[in-house]
Order: sequence, then structure tokens, then C-alpha cells
Amino acid sequence: MNPAPTSHARVILLSGPSGSGKSSLAERSGLPVLQLDDFYKDGDDPTLPRLPDGAVDWDSPLAWHRDQALAAIRALHEHGRTDVPVYSIPDNGRIDTRTLDLGGAEAFIAEGIFAAEITGACTEEGLLGDALCLRNGALTTAWRRLRRDVREGRKSLPVLLRRGLRLMRAERSIVGRQVALGSYACAGPEAERRIRAAARPTVLSAAA
Repeated sequence: MNPAPTSHARVILLSGPSGSGKSSLAERSGLPVLQLDDFYKDGDDPTLPRLPDGAVDWDSPLAWHRDQALAAIRALHEHGRTDVPVYSIPDNGRIDTRTLDLGGAEAFIAEGIFAAEITGACTEEGLLGDALCLRNGALTTAWRRLRRDVREGRKSLPVLLRRGLRLMRAERSIVGRQVALGSYACAGPEAERRIRAAARPTVLSAAA
């Protein structure tokens, strides 16, 4: 029986407030992308966290399957491919699965608002290439977030406006938490440079 192929691709964790431009930056990088939002819990999961008004707190890490996301990163690091869920935010649940294949890439991006939550584990397990927190001004982020969410029909407009105001007020603390978890906060141009650096092939010197 042939052994399973090995990859050892490094993960670049890309976090930041919702609407900060993570998905666009990841797409521009040309690297394979693992979308961590696909690991949200389904809307009928009884363990979902709640806000004081009873609505689901989709911005809490407790709304996310951390261990499943980390398992996917391990599989990509070790084997270069894995099956991942496809999550529909308007439907509040998983609607499909797909195979993510790195195609021999030396690195891949795992992006999402909870990416910083697994920085420590990825570091300890030798998986990490870099951990970045993408940040902009709070107003810029809020406007980008609202345009995206309305365009994609993620939730009703009143829900989007209430969430947007709450996140705009909390943006500084959101970035602060992600930095405390091990991410490096920076704007898009610096993030792009660091991603390119982390994705460079590792050169091993031959033994004398």
C-alpha cells in the first residue's frame, strides 16, 4: 500500500474585522484559500451563543467549529488536499462540501474573522507561515461590510444595520483581541508583502 502523500504547506492565517477586505486580499494573492466562515455552526445548533435580545451572536467564536477548521488545516498541511464544507450565510447552514486541493503550493491562506483564534495551535503544531490581522479605519470597514452584506443578501437590512453599528463601535477591541492572540495588525499593502514572503519556497541546504 502506498503511503499518503505529504505536503507540509504552511498556513497564513488572515483575520480582521468583518468587512476589512480579507477575502479580496486572499483572492489577489493567487494562493489557495480556505474560507473559515464555512465552519460556522448551523443556525439550529443549540450551542450557538446569543445576544441580550435573543439573536444569534454570529461574531462570537462560539458560533464556529474551531476544531473542524483546525483539522482541515492539518490535513492540507500534511496531504495538500481535504474536503471542506460549503456554508450559506443566508441559509444559516451548510449546503454542500467541496475538495480543496493545494496543487503543490508551498503555502495557503485560511481567512475569516476567527482566524486568530487558532494562531496558538498552528504555531505549536508547526503549521504557521504567518498570522495577520487586516485593519482599516472603522468607517471604511463598516461601509465595505454593509455594501457586501446587502449585495449578497446575507440578512435583512435592519439586522445588517444593527450589527454594523455594534461592530463599528467594537472594532478597536476586535483588532486588539486578534493581536493578543498572536496576529500582526497591518493594512493591505503590508499584508500583501508579508503574504508573498511567507509563500516563498523553503530552500533546504544539502548536507555536506
